[in-house]
Amino acid sequence: MSADVEHSVEQPEGPQGQGGGRRPVAQRVAGAPISWGVCEVPGWGWQYDAETVLTQMAEIGLAATEFGPDGFLPEDLDERARTLAAHGLHAVGQFVPVVLHDPAHDPLPDVEPAMEALVRAGASTVVLAAASGMDGYDERPVLDDAAWTALLANLDRISEAASTRGLTATLHPHVGTMIESGDETARVLAGSRIGLCLDTGHLLIGGGDPVAVAVTSPERIAHVHLKDVRLDWARQVQSGEATYTEAVAAGMYVPLGEGDVDIAAIVGALEAQGYDGWYVLEQDTILPADPGRDGPIGAVRTSLDHLLEVAEGASPSVRS
Repeated sequence: MSADVEHSVEQPEGPQGQGGGRRPVAQRVAGAPISWGVCEVPGWGWQYDAETVLTQMAEIGLAATEFGPDGFLPEDLDERARTLAAHGLHAVGQFVPVVLHDPAHDPLPDVEPAMEALVRAGASTVVLAAASGMDGYDERPVLDDAAWTALLANLDRISEAASTRGLTATLHPHVGTMIESGDETARVLAGSRIGLCLDTGHLLIGGGDPVAVAVTSPERIAHVHLKDVRLDWARQVQSGEATYTEAVAAGMYVPLGEGDVDIAAIVGALEAQGYDGWYVLEQDTILPADPGRDGPIGAVRTSLDHLLEVAEGASPSVRS
């Protein structure tokens, strides 16, 4: 499939098609505003406006989008739904960083507004990150046993609360949060019932193996953020030679197929096990004031092309 092919995608009605069967991969691909530089971290960089981002998502044929950080989409929930509908996009979920490890802090009230907004928009997934309580993703404290107990219990509480609202709660391993490494992710899978948002880039940067997780724990994966990264930069983050922010600004994230994450193996393993959820294309980007001639749309289009090529090779039943 050539990189200049546009992909027309029908508007989805949810993770499954009308007949209850699994929809083709092309109808389960969503975008994320972070690919356009839109991030919750103060001072992150130059960011595109919502109108441009949503228009470009629709232009290249993405079926849906995550909400992005607070303030990116209209605060009024009805207006938010109308804005997405006007661009032919379905709401799929929201990334919600929240402190989960403090025994004295109840995180549920912090998550409830996001869950209300997701329900109103017809979305399916709340994507939790175990925030450190600090700004940015360059430092984090160390958890003791009491903090781990609180974190795991809070994940189960939020998962149950989401389920009562018809949502699926997932935990997103993320560099600079309390759950970033492969070992920490394994401890969450063993110690809680929450689903996993498999972020292929963050897990690799954190020292984990996203292919192994896809192969060994497909039943726990409820949502997927597809990223590709350069391993040379990931290792500099792991060793402390570069901060996460420095590595992102230097181009650690690349379009799917151009880095060191085995996207084909991950998608193939998930589809073979019947995964029917979303693939969210994410290429974390820190943009300068002049984002260049094409901006992020070219990179996202390249990622979409690569994903659909991978899907075609995975199995006849999942071809687009």
